[in-house]
Amino acid sequence: MASDKSASKSASSNSDNSDSGLEGIRAARLQKVEDLKQAGMTPYAYRWDITHSVAALQEKFAELEAGAEEDFAVSVAGRIMARRVFGKLAFFTLQDETGTIQLYLEKKTIQAAMGTADEQAFNHLKQLTDVGDIIGASGTIKRTDKGELSVKVKQYAMLTKSLLPLPDKFHGLTDVAKRYRQRYVDLIVNPEVRETFRKRARITAGIRRYLDELGYLEVETPVLQSEPGGAEARPFVTYHNTLDMELYLRIATELHLKRMVVGGFEKVFELGRVFRNEGISTRHNPEFTTIEMYQAYGDYQDMMALTEGMIEQITEEVAGSKTVTYQGEEISFATPWKRITMHEAVKEKTGIDFSQFTDIEAAKKAAKDAGIGDVDGCESVGHVLNEAFEQKVEETLIQPTFVLDYPVEISPLAKPHRSKPGLVERFELFMVGRETANGFSELTDPVDQRDRLELQAAKKAAGDLEAHSVDEDFITALEYGMPPTVGLGIGIDRLVMVLTDAASIRDAIAFPLLKPEQSENEKSSDS
Repeated sequence: MASDKSASKSASSNSDNSDSGLEGIRAARLQKVEDLKQAGMTPYAYRWDITHSVAALQEKFAELEAGAEEDFAVSVAGRIMARRVFGKLAFFTLQDETGTIQLYLEKKTIQAAMGTADEQAFNHLKQLTDVGDIIGASGTIKRTDKGELSVKVKQYAMLTKSLLPLPDKFHGLTDVAKRYRQRYVDLIVNPEVRETFRKRARITAGIRRYLDELGYLEVETPVLQSEPGGAEARPFVTYHNTLDMELYLRIATELHLKRMVVGGFEKVFELGRVFRNEGISTRHNPEFTTIEMYQAYGDYQDMMALTEGMIEQITEEVAGSKTVTYQGEEISFATPWKRITMHEAVKEKTGIDFSQFTDIEAAKKAAKDAGIGDVDGCESVGHVLNEAFEQKVEETLIQPTFVLDYPVEISPLAKPHRSKPGLVERFELFMVGRETANGFSELTDPVDQRDRLELQAAKKAAGDLEAHSVDEDFITALEYGMPPTVGLGIGIDRLVMVLTDAASIRDAIAFPLLKPEQSENEKSSDS
């Protein structure tokens, strides 16, 4: 064990030698584990009684003047984020889930309280603790002469000895991939990241609360499915050994939730993960969270009203305002939101009214003349319209905007528009240039539904990996009769991105999917 003289007298934030390799640091800390055991201390404790969170103490004693003390007993626990040791006095910065507070560690106070006449309690504190350790401390409240609210420690205990050092506080965890890969370290050292996931939890809780108050029932549907459906997407394939059958991870919750409506539930929703074996980008992750909800006896106008009311309320609850700033742009969620048809939106940006076309070649030529590419493979005027929308309109929709009335060709599960032939009663919600929600008056005609799914099945047979087959059991359910129904799906991750100012979807997902990290040998062979 190091002597008293070897204890740091500087204002160093980390007692580890920065020149030591990671293995050297780990070995030194493992030795401290043994030293703690030899000293009769437990390096990995079972529990600690906590009386207050750090945030509660900061609030309770906000008015305590500099230099004042309160004989108010407290017990806290958390991670050491900084250490300053000076002979008979030490200052630690302790961080719990709610914030940070200073521990005021005075040799005479600790020795008297812990009853160690040989003065080892304070020595152990100096020599056997490191930045990153989790400790418990009890004492009273003091605000130092410099104005720092502190716990004047009488007793302490090592709760968990950390074997690896935290990133240097001046450089932080700057490797973006490492931040995602080691999210636990990211959460420790970056309070703003913890706040993102607190807000995410509040967003999902707020959605559940809002729907619960409207009488919606939360249900669970299968993740493993024998036939994927409910969206055009490439599924993940797995295999069940006992049943000797190929299965798919769900790409949507839609078709099973509709079965619940057929069964008599009039308002249902599911908030959970779906899986799509597709590309990865700042907007896409192979597994992501959605909420889908279905309401009997309503149409897409009803669901638009629910959507804007729910998101407006949740924004105010989470952000304290109906306006947020996303990547420097002010976004207002005050209702009502703009509503525009897909035809109108495309005409505004391109000058082309695609509703005038019945000939696909004429539509393609007009699109190309307007600088719209990738239309040669389009199978209908509706597909050309959609391509024009995606290329010329989508990224311009910054404020919350409902785009309505989509072509039937790209909406296989939506009800035909009651007054516009060739279109369906569908809306998508766009904000900050991307789609965040999708809803429509649901198709309830089983014959029409079969025809559309058979078109999808033909595309799949022709090699379209995102098309799906006919779900015969779903058709059977519709033949029993589904009432007029409206449905909605919201991408939770994308909503969280906007409400937390996250530039990438990976910043809104605690543990995004990443390629395995290469070893040094693999990196050398690649080069």
